[in-house]
Amino acid sequence: MRVVLGVSGGIAAYKAASLLRHFTEAGHDVSVVPTAAALEFVGAPTWAALSGKPVATDVWTDVHQVPHVRIGQGADLVVVAPATADLLAKAAHGLADDLLTNTLLTARCPVVFAPAMHTEMWEHAATRANVATLRSRGAIVIEPAEGRLTGADTGKGRFPEPAEIFELALEIAALGVRGPDLTGRHVVVSAGGTREYLDPVRFLGNRSSGRQGYALARAAAARGAQVTLVAANVTLADPAGVKVVHVETTAQLRDEVVTAAGSADAVVMAAAPADFRPTSVSAAKIKKADDGTAAPITLTQNPDILHEISHQRARAGQVIVGFAAETGDDTGSVLDHARAKFDRKGCDLLVVNDVSAGAVFGSPDNEAVILSRTDDPVEVPRGSKSALAQVIWDQVAGLLA
Repeated sequence: MRVVLGVSGGIAAYKAASLLRHFTEAGHDVSVVPTAAALEFVGAPTWAALSGKPVATDVWTDVHQVPHVRIGQGADLVVVAPATADLLAKAAHGLADDLLTNTLLTARCPVVFAPAMHTEMWEHAATRANVATLRSRGAIVIEPAEGRLTGADTGKGRFPEPAEIFELALEIAALGVRGPDLTGRHVVVSAGGTREYLDPVRFLGNRSSGRQGYALARAAAARGAQVTLVAANVTLADPAGVKVVHVETTAQLRDEVVTAAGSADAVVMAAAPADFRPTSVSAAKIKKADDGTAAPITLTQNPDILHEISHQRARAGQVIVGFAAETGDDTGSVLDHARAKFDRKGCDLLVVNDVSAGAVFGSPDNEAVILSRTDDPVEVPRGSKSALAQVIWDQVAGLLA
């Protein structure tokens, strides 16, 4: 894939060198197009050495090759990282005073901006208007992360992790120019497995890694959605462009999902909430009995989050997607149990996983059957969890349309 990496003049430019390495080590052909200001932070020799290509900022270098047109025309993907407030303003208004802004005007491939700036600049009305303009034209403008900024400041505006920008960029490139079909939509995704504590040390839990939920969140961001990810006990890096809310227990997961669902067009419940919790939690570690007997543990049922949000929709037309991790037994097959669950839960789509012998948990791959209220089941063959995520969003987008 031919990638143009645009770098504008912010302190996060040094992190773009890591992003460049992700692309080149994956075998992609990368041309770096920095602004003059970017070279104040990271010099041209660094970009040339890492990309294996000469670097220029102006339209006059090698003018006989018409670089201000050729670079954009030949690109399969353009990623501007970091994108400063100044660069976003120029791109939104079609200014073309250097090689990068000329490239943005000539590119007909997917274009991704990864903003990085101080919170006040990101929240300024002018920047918000410029971001809205770029998104309305089909560009993907990633929401910046929250955290430590330049100096002692903290807030929203931090450059997302380069590895996550790379993963998101690959998703966007795979979608092509049709990608942002969820622009203007707010979606909520839950991921991971909840924990129900017995004492300060022990808990009841499950084997969910959160990988499928994170793939869903990343795929939705690639399609232009505003994404809220409610993550239960997940150790994965936060996906770029996604608001992540971390929780532990089923009660916390329920509260955050219900709150976020109030403004959501779609909710995808990929998390694995514990069905039961102890009726009481010991304040001290439960000790072994001298006679070898075990103290009984009394359980009570947790709230059924999927049932609740499906039967008490926060908005008209809201699409609810559930997941069913099932095994067959003497009373029925995986699909038999899944169809019964589908009838009970009341969601619009149910993604059915056969988890016999621990399949799916922690794996980068998945296969599923998607049950629908209106269409025939969709069988998704074994492949990456990202590929399954795209099929799920295809189904959701169709229902929203």
